[in-house]
Amino acid sequence: MSSLANPAPKTAPLRALAALVARFGLAGLINTGLGFAVIAGLDIGLHVSPPLANAAGYLVGVGVGFVLNRRFVFKSQTSARAAAPRYIAVVLAAFALNQLILHMAGAALGQGALPHLAAQLAGMAVYTVAVFVACRFWVFRAEG
Repeated sequence: MSSLANPAPKTAPLRALAALVARFGLAGLINTGLGFAVIAGLDIGLHVSPPLANAAGYLVGVGVGFVLNRRFVFKSQTSARAAAPRYIAVVLAAFALNQLILHMAGAALGQGALPHLAAQLAGMAVYTVAVFVACRFWVFRAEG
C-alpha cells in the first residue's frame, strides 16, 4: 500500500528540463528573427553585399544569443567575462560541426532540392543540440 501512497512519479527534473528546452527554443526564435531582420535590412534595405549583410546578422545573432541564453534560458550567475569566451568558442565549434554535417549529409543524400534541404536541417539540428548541451554543461554551468 505504500506504493499507492505516493503514486506520482518524480517528474520535477523532467519538467525543469522541458522548461529549459522551451526557453532555449524561444530564445532561438527571437535570435533568428532579429538576425534575419538585420540581414534583410542591410541586404534589401541598404543594398549591402549579401555576404557582409549575412556576417552582420550572424554577429548580432551571436550577441543576442549570448544575452538570452545567459539571462533568460540558463539564468546563469556566471560572469559575462567568464562565459563570453566559452560561448564564442561553442558557437564557432558548433558552426564547424554544422558545416561538417552539411557536407557529409549532402554527399550521402545526393543532389536536388529536397536532399539539400534535408542536409541543411541535419546541420541545423546538430548545431542546435551542440550549443544547448555545451551551454548547459560548460558555458553557463553553475559555479561552485
